[in-house]
Amino acid sequence: MVGREMRRSFQILPIILTAIFLNGCDEQKPVPITTWTWDDTAISFENIDIAPGTTTDVILVIPDPPYQYSFRVITPKIIDEVNGNPLVLSLHGGVGGAGPEAHKSTGCIAPALDSINAFVLSPNADKVQWYEYYNQEKIVRIISLAVGNWPINTSKLVVTGFSDGGNGTWFFTEFYPQVFSAGIALASSYNTLSTTNEPRKISTPLYVIHSSTDELFPLEQTQFWVDQTISAGSNVTFVIADSLSHYTPCDYMGYFEDAVQWLVDEVW
Repeated sequence: MVGREMRRSFQILPIILTAIFLNGCDEQKPVPITTWTWDDTAISFENIDIAPGTTTDVILVIPDPPYQYSFRVITPKIIDEVNGNPLVLSLHGGVGGAGPEAHKSTGCIAPALDSINAFVLSPNADKVQWYEYYNQEKIVRIISLAVGNWPINTSKLVVTGFSDGGNGTWFFTEFYPQVFSAGIALASSYNTLSTTNEPRKISTPLYVIHSSTDELFPLEQTQFWVDQTISAGSNVTFVIADSLSHYTPCDYMGYFEDAVQWLVDEVW
């Protein structure tokens, strides 16, 4: 459960997608870090295969600790070079116990996102919560590179996630409104009250899906925080999924498809 008190002092720039550091990736052999620069990583990022319909697992080499980021890229089958494609940031759950393959758990959401011809970026949290400065910096860097190199419609950037990833979705939707046009949070538990117990308004639209029988995050708590932020003026669509387990994320995909359609019908 996260809220404003967990936000670090990382301040995004007014035009974050064009003014952040240049960073990049290398997918193959390790190199001496003393010889690796941000220019090298930027050049390497340009070489990621984004042929239509491809899925590529990337190891991004950077000159600073931990010296690499891991993420998956799913390229849409139809690339719109004129208007740009949507970009969806997918945040996995189970952050604390997540292994090196956690970012590859995209099979359930991919079909729904294919329907909107979206690029998908799915990073690994490296066992660090999504709201921590480390992951904020990583996500900003990767998205900045993607927008700089791929045909992305920057008015159609979306963040989504399940469980810990759902909490991360709330966080990035709240604190990065310059970047994301919407968030889709599944099985989440995010405190929308300030340190003085006043509800916070989130300026970016959210679609929140929660099971009536969630074993980890009780429905009543999540619904309370949703109601609180709505009372402050937030645009939140809250959908209760019938009797689904917190531990079977693929069972939520019918609801997720509705959320993707919501993007088309109400956000874009």
